[in-house]
Order: sequence, then structure tokens, then C-alpha cells
Amino acid sequence: MAAPTLSVRELQPADIEPLADYWLNSSPAHLTGMGVDLAKMPGRAEWIAMLTEQLHTPGPAKQSYCLIFEVDGRAVGHTNINQIRPGEQAHMHLHLWDAEVRRQGLGSALVRLALPRFFAAYELQRLYCEPYALNPAPNRTLARLGFAFEREYVTTPGWLNFEQPVKRWMLTREQLAQLPA
Repeated sequence: MAAPTLSVRELQPADIEPLADYWLNSSPAHLTGMGVDLAKMPGRAEWIAMLTEQLHTPGPAKQSYCLIFEVDGRAVGHTNINQIRPGEQAHMHLHLWDAEVRRQGLGSALVRLALPRFFAAYELQRLYCEPYALNPAPNRTLARLGFAFEREYVTTPGWLNFEQPVKRWMLTREQLAQLPA
């Protein structure tokens, strides 16, 4: 069996419905396992409006910049950055929509493809990721990719989350340049 072809690309209009479906159709256990407060979950119309607005906002004004993960040309997840300070830093989020793609090591390879795009798009010097400390998959992925573990602390990391322990990871532009191709 041939290795799958992995790619990342920018969010397109056809991705809005599947991205909203990921949030709206994921099991409560999957969502809470990522630190999502189910009481804060927007409805479909709100998801569509938020995603459409970000898609049509010019690059420098975006509050979130999203890339779609593909395996053999099929969208299977996304990664995005927010809290963007061009020329300085941003915060990254990782999501695999397709449960069949999880736990195969593909997430690390897909994120590896996305990292240079994030750094280049906003001339970043640092990229942070703060996954739920009790969610092992993203924490393993970040360690595997060469992100430096900074600390664990309790916070409400985003508008969709409950208060939780998070692990703060950071990758610098210099560290990115040292990663194997």
C-alpha cells in the first residue's frame, strides 16, 4: 500500500460547511476532551457566518488564518492561528476532523507542512500552541515536531473553552529552520 499524499491549503468556500460540521457533529466526549465548553457552542448559522467572514477578510486584518489538512486530496482537518501579531507571534490550533486519520502519525506530518506557511504568511518570529493538558495527542505532536515545552498552567484559553490546565509550547523561526524537511 502506497503512503498517502499529504498537503495543506488555504481555507476555501467549499470548506466552510465541513468545518462547521466538524464542530457541530463531533461527539460531546470528543469536544470536551479538547477542552470545549459545550454550553458555549455556537449554532450552524453562527459558525457559517464566522467562517465566511474570516474567509473574506484580507490577510493582515484576519483574526484567524486557516489551513486545511488533506490526505490523498480529501479534506480531513484544519489548523489555524489566531491572536496574530504580524512580525511577532500567533497561537496555533490543531484539529483532525476524520477519526480514521487520527492515531496514524499523519497529524504531525500535516502540521509540519503547515508551519512554514504560518511563519511566512505573517512573518512570525514565534508560534505558540496551548492544548488542553489532558489531551495527549496534540501534546505528543508538538513535542515530536520540536516545539519547546514552556509551562503548564490553568486558564480559559479561548472563547469556546472551559477553564482548564494547558501546556504551552513554542516554536521560533530559528527552530523551524532547523527542522528536517
